[in-house]
Order: sequence, then C-alpha cells, then structure tokens
Amino acid sequence: MRALGIDPVHDTRRTFDSLLAAMSRPGTVHDVPAPADHAVVATLLDHEVTLSTDDETLRDALAAQGRLDHAPHAVADVVHAREHTGWDVRDCERGSLTEPSDGATVVYRVDALAAGGGNGTTLTLSGPGVDGTATLSVGLPEAELTALAAAGSGYPRGVDAVFATEDRVATLPRSATVEVA
Repeated sequence: MRALGIDPVHDTRRTFDSLLAAMSRPGTVHDVPAPADHAVVATLLDHEVTLSTDDETLRDALAAQGRLDHAPHAVADVVHAREHTGWDVRDCERGSLTEPSDGATVVYRVDALAAGGGNGTTLTLSGPGVDGTATLSVGLPEAELTALAAAGSGYPRGVDAVFATEDRVATLPRSATVEVA
C-alpha cells in the first residue's frame, strides 16, 4: 500500500477505527490518512473481497500486492466511485434476508463533505446511532444520493456508503433512514 502513500499497518488501523466510529454514528465526519478513498479501499479489502473501480492507480497498486479480485459493480463487495457513478447504484448487490452482509459497500470520492450542512446535497439522517436527526452535506448530485437512499432502504438488506474527501470520511449505513433535501 506504500505505492498509494498508505502505511499498511498504521494507516489502515487508523482508517478502520475512523470507519467504525463513522458507521456507528451516521452523520459524523472523521479524519483518515490521505488519500482517504484509497485508505478506505485498502482497509476493506482482503483475499475474500472483490472490488470494482475505474481508478488505475488503485487497481495497479492492489494487483501488485496480489490483493485485487476485480468484479463488475453489480456483484462486487466493494465499489469505488470517483464522484458520482456512471451506473445506477441500485444495481449493486444488496444481500439477502439471510445474508444481509453480502450487500455492497460503495466508497465515493467527493469534493465536499460536512456534518451539519455545507456545500453539496444535504442529507437528514435518523435511526441507530443518531440522536434524533443528523445533517450531512455531501458533494454528490441529488439524484445519486436519492438512488443511494433507495439502495439502502430495505434494511437489513441494502448498500452501505462511505463518502471520502482528501482526508475525511463519513458513512451512510443501510440501517440509517435518509431524507435527501
């Protein structure tokens, strides 16, 4: 992972801790090593996890380490998307009632991300881990976030999302109720 500027021990551990905090408290933003989207993907991948990405730098670095098992976005375990996707996120794997963990995790690289509002499309979150409601502003088009909310709406089935700027992350777990403003 050094080819990506990521320490394979310390940075992935720090990223894992931040992802855990973000997943357990939707709507919060956490610091991670830069580039955050690469750090998240490197942290989530192991020999049993498939990846869909169009990022050649990421693919080459993972392939060089024997960690790349590439798959189309519709069946991949982790889907890496720079900005909004050129495909419909509702096509991603959502798991089943008996195996909801088979649902995909989509890692979006975004330019804007802020808890409490800011530049971008505003999401209002509620559900487990949220005290009342939380507001999150994400630098993605409203249509993409509406499709993502629909992809995660069949809890326990659904798609989890990670939004990553250069050095910060926030998550949208499938357990969250989402209103796109």
